[in-house]
Amino acid sequence: MRDSEFNFQNILVIDFGQLGDVILSLPALKAIRDKFPDSHITLLLGKPGADVVRIADVSDDQILVDRVDLRDGNKIRSIGKILRLVKQIRSRKFDFVIDLHSLSETNILGFISGAKWRLFATRENRSLDRLARFPTRPPNEDKTKHHAERYFDVLQPLGLKQSERRFNFKPLDSDLFEAKQLFAKLGIADKTLVGLFLGAGHPGRRWKVDNFVELSRRLSIDPQIQVLVLLGPEERDLRRGLDEKFGDSAIVIDEMPLLSFFAIVSHLNVFVSGDTGPLHLAAITDANIVLISEVGAPTVFTPLTDNLVVLKQCSVSDLRVEDVENAVLRFGDAK
Repeated sequence: MRDSEFNFQNILVIDFGQLGDVILSLPALKAIRDKFPDSHITLLLGKPGADVVRIADVSDDQILVDRVDLRDGNKIRSIGKILRLVKQIRSRKFDFVIDLHSLSETNILGFISGAKWRLFATRENRSLDRLARFPTRPPNEDKTKHHAERYFDVLQPLGLKQSERRFNFKPLDSDLFEAKQLFAKLGIADKTLVGLFLGAGHPGRRWKVDNFVELSRRLSIDPQIQVLVLLGPEERDLRRGLDEKFGDSAIVIDEMPLLSFFAIVSHLNVFVSGDTGPLHLAAITDANIVLISEVGAPTVFTPLTDNLVVLKQCSVSDLRVEDVENAVLRFGDAK
């Protein structure tokens, strides 16, 4: 197919994944937007990354799917929701479908969408390649590549290559204003802000709360440093008693909407976290990041930023507070 024949007017991009996955797909989504500036682009994605993708301005429309509810909810209701989703997609009359993740169920959805052209990622034992329809097939998934590069492998038949590794954008002005108001109310607007995110994607990879407490006490010795403790929905089980544990060494910020969290993180000088979705939000803002990982952890999901220190010289449980403190202070504006 010649480039002149890529005259798609109505494109559906399927981008199912967790928050971190979706953020890593942003450079590819921007490349699609730039390739087809006059096309109407709709994203089909789960709820976790929807707000961030919306303000990234890489699409014209979104169709949101609560995949957890479909999986764990009432089976009869789930079937009904799937049928309504199929009807909605078919009614949009897409002429081109791109499936960046290529799960078997999303390949089927792309096939029955009615779109003439279908470009699916090629994943061993995951995708149904025979349901795709495009003159050129993407290369087989290379699991040694960074996740962001894999998305561009899917787009190779469109002649798209990864020109920029990162894709940065600002939070909404309204959310930034609210964050500044909060900092002013807390009396910390002029301080060096260090955020500690207690989650790690999976409870088994969390650094102990007591370690975060000790890190906070060490950092707060410097009166210019203010430590903020941050939590997301998956860390609700950790909330009780945190104010007493951290005492005067930190301010615990309660769970908030994702875009408000994004604005808070954008003001941080250093963000300390395990390997989880909010880590990738911090990368968008250019915050300095200390990633608490462990020996042997894969590097294909690391955040797209140069301002990164990865601690993986041992298991998470054996990582010393002193090592994390030194990593935080390695960034000049946190000294």
